[in-house]
Amino acid sequence: MSTSSSRLSDLVGKPVTEVDTPALVIDLDAMKRNLGRMAEFARKHGIRWRPHAKMHKSAALAKLQIRAGAVGVCVQKTAEAEAMVAGGVYDVYISNEVIAPAKLARVAALTQKVAAHGGKLAIAVDSTQGVNRLAQAMNEARASSGVGTIIDVFVEIDVGQGRCGVEPGAAAVTLALEIRKHPALHFAGLQAYHGKAQHIRSAQERRDAIAQAAAAAQRTRELIEAQGIVVGLVTGGGTGSFVLEAASGVYGELQASSFLFMDADYAKNERDPAQPQFEHALFVKTQVISTRSGHAVCDAGHKSHAIDSGLPLVHTLDGEDALEYFNGGDEHGIVRPAAGGTRLPGLGHILWLIPGHCDPTVNLHDVMIAVGGGLRRGIVQRIFRVDARGALT
Repeated sequence: MSTSSSRLSDLVGKPVTEVDTPALVIDLDAMKRNLGRMAEFARKHGIRWRPHAKMHKSAALAKLQIRAGAVGVCVQKTAEAEAMVAGGVYDVYISNEVIAPAKLARVAALTQKVAAHGGKLAIAVDSTQGVNRLAQAMNEARASSGVGTIIDVFVEIDVGQGRCGVEPGAAAVTLALEIRKHPALHFAGLQAYHGKAQHIRSAQERRDAIAQAAAAAQRTRELIEAQGIVVGLVTGGGTGSFVLEAASGVYGELQASSFLFMDADYAKNERDPAQPQFEHALFVKTQVISTRSGHAVCDAGHKSHAIDSGLPLVHTLDGEDALEYFNGGDEHGIVRPAAGGTRLPGLGHILWLIPGHCDPTVNLHDVMIAVGGGLRRGIVQRIFRVDARGALT
């Protein structure tokens, strides 16, 4: 589908049947229910909620989340932060390490831009060199502008992800002390996100993993505070585990976001009884373009949905036969009857795919088409631009 402004604006108010394929479609009713359930959870438990905008990459969706009660958003890249700020989102946390001097200069400039709008920028660090480079960039920006902006800095500890972050304990204390040496930096707390735990299928095993993460974060907090440094916040948690971080008494902020769309991979988790019930709200609309005796072919291949977390599921609408999706390459998908079925869809039949992983799927599209009233007879109500598409730097 063309993404020109005139073509897109023409879609609003039209039936979903007029959306060309393949296209990324939001079930707006389901998304709003998901948003409401998460906002209510955060309010009920008295915990801050800062969703990851890297999931939807849309400033307009970020604003919807903030209006629902989110304190701001997380991003992983400097360019994503820039896209959010350009779209009017002024409370942004880069929950990742930034080391390159050119990127840090952009971070410092962005700090001043959000401050001019009454907002704030935060960032994560996991090395002394990272702290010093950040301080240098901030000092240079302050000197050139004459504005004494300050950036919030979180020390990232590795609580099980095995990716970025220092070991919990003494190494984090060293970084907190280093941050305190620089007037342009404010030690804001600990980044303690356990990404691997989000996709542990067993609810009990997730509980065990987060219990260990919370204990490591608490131990680190106590060591830092023993130095007379206040740990203002421990932030982390995702869609697979946020109820556990919220119940720990250690975390003060949740970073869950994928619940908004609820991809196929998260749906494979055993649900924790304490977690709100979320619905699938993001779909790739596709249609059958060829049929054979044993399979049908649709026009949505790898270029329209990410497969790092597995192939998409075929969403079964009421009255339809269950189908399975198989790899057909870049531009095609193969569909066959699910176990026990025999009927295949005919030429032109519309199918709705639930992506395996929402974040990289969104990054393949310029826009998300929001439909109210259901996938079968709904009406296009809004077009969400993917502002941070390709924002990799």
